[in-house]
Amino acid sequence: MRLLIAYDGSKSAEAAIDDLAVAGLPPHGCAKVLSVAEVWLPPANAIEDTVEDSSAYIESIIREHREKGERVLASASILAKHAETRVKTALPGWEVNSHATFGSPAWEVLEAAEAFKADLIIVGAQGHSVISSFLLGSTSQTVLTEAKCSVRVARGKNELDPGLGRIIVGFDGSKGASAAVAAVATRKWMHGTEVKLLGVTEPNTPISIDRFVTPIRKAFSGAETVDDKWLGELGELALTKLRNARIDARLQIVAGNPKDVLIHEAQVWGADAIFVGANALGSRLARLLLGSTASAVAARASCSVEVVRFPQTHQG
Repeated sequence: MRLLIAYDGSKSAEAAIDDLAVAGLPPHGCAKVLSVAEVWLPPANAIEDTVEDSSAYIESIIREHREKGERVLASASILAKHAETRVKTALPGWEVNSHATFGSPAWEVLEAAEAFKADLIIVGAQGHSVISSFLLGSTSQTVLTEAKCSVRVARGKNELDPGLGRIIVGFDGSKGASAAVAAVATRKWMHGTEVKLLGVTEPNTPISIDRFVTPIRKAFSGAETVDDKWLGELGELALTKLRNARIDARLQIVAGNPKDVLIHEAQVWGADAIFVGANALGSRLARLLLGSTASAVAARASCSVEVVRFPQTHQG
């Protein structure tokens, strides 16, 4: 497994490293820590390339700007090395290295993830520092939407609570849900971890009409039974996959809006993480559709959220 960890020195980024301990990661793998200095550095030869009649004042501005950027980049490098040490402690069997660069945090993370062939990107839910800013809705939202691999928006705690792990998997029978189930099944969870497949069935009748007309699902009880039965049958197949991996799993089907139900159930149950399928495996339009359930859950949940994509097949 190949893991890219975006780190900016914030409390959220520190908590994301703590979260590695409960992410079900395998005992061995390759991890890369990336810190991004949110500055622009003029090319090293920018002064030499200026025209002959350029003023000394312009040259001094370029030199000053570059020196300032290099100082910020050096700070990013120190942060990356610090995070590398912490990750090595959290993942003792892993090969871990770090790198600092400059530019737009979101796009530098995405470019690094693709070059590194990452299976999973980890970003903190929020972040505030002079180096970079990871705010869901800006940087993290861009990474969630544009990444070609899975993304974990980590909300770990700086002091981990002891006890059994609890994982919720959003399950709707889709390919994305299958990817989420497969991701959970292949992880190495601590003994006693519980997994809840949460299927959410939405009413077929708009709420505004429901006030005046008997909902179709209520009028024809068979329709609801068919929906629940279909989801239940697919859920049982998913449960078999999880149980074959020696994971304690059960299925729960709830009526409502998936965005609200997943967040509510995770909070009530005390879940450590929510796994949801991205349902976006290629086109720009498909990636934009992420904004529905997966993006809303990633933005609003109080626990870590992993948006799962099937591994991409690169075509020439």
